[in-house]
Amino acid sequence: MGLITGVLAFLYHLPQIYKWLLKPYYIVSFLLTVAFLVVRKAPGLCEHLATDREDGNSCDFDWREVEILMFLSAIVMMKNRRAITLEQHIGNLFMFSKVANVILFFRLDVRLGILYLALCVAFVMTCKPPLYMGPEYIKYFSDKTIDEELQKDGRVTWIVEFYANWSSDCQSFAPIFANLSLKYNCAGLRFGKVDIGRYGEVSKRYKVSTSPLAKQLPSLLLFQGGREVMRRPMVDNKGRAVSWTFNEENIIREFNLNELFQKSKKLNKKQNGFRTEDGSEELQQETSEVEQSTESKKDR
Repeated sequence: MGLITGVLAFLYHLPQIYKWLLKPYYIVSFLLTVAFLVVRKAPGLCEHLATDREDGNSCDFDWREVEILMFLSAIVMMKNRRAITLEQHIGNLFMFSKVANVILFFRLDVRLGILYLALCVAFVMTCKPPLYMGPEYIKYFSDKTIDEELQKDGRVTWIVEFYANWSSDCQSFAPIFANLSLKYNCAGLRFGKVDIGRYGEVSKRYKVSTSPLAKQLPSLLLFQGGREVMRRPMVDNKGRAVSWTFNEENIIREFNLNELFQKSKKLNKKQNGFRTEDGSEELQQETSEVEQSTESKKDR
């Protein structure tokens, strides 16, 4: 039954997956991933390649190449055990496949290895992973607006993601955070993001390291009354992040989102109908600000 449900879910989302995979980044990544397979199996080309096979068949993998491919499969399976989204699964496959291809091409012919490595470097320099552009209720902060917004109204609870565009983990987490904002955002519980890869002062001020070795990206910080209450992942004495899985279940549980949401709804009911001196409803003003942001997604 579970298998049937999984197949049906895949077929239901197939049009979205198909459209997503047709983006240039994934097309080029796929071509680089299967490059060695194509070269080794291509008629008219494979006959001129070197091989260690006893039968001299240069159009088939030799035992060393099979070992490398099996090791690649094991590494990808191990890494994907902690992967959450489809982007992370495919990203791991593409990344380690390229590493394996470099090894295989250099082993086959140094010239082919140098050519493939140059293509990979050019790909990394010119082709960036596509950013999440789906629906969300998230306010984007800059270095000049984050402090003001967090302290603007002490009744509002903020969950802020500190991210960097170059981080693959942040890119994979984007649709998860957006989905949470769609479910839980209200006038008393708001979601925000700030690009600390772009605003280094914010990184220092809130003590979120952008170093890949620290593994603190992304970081989620909970603010109440303008003050930080908690963050995930936590950071040890050496400045390294404590391992933590960024999925919806963990975030809802650790940040008590259901409880915070219920409290915020009660706060909204108490405020409902309360009018300011100019006759406008305060709650409506706060709610209308939800869809406004200091930066557009294109600026990211």
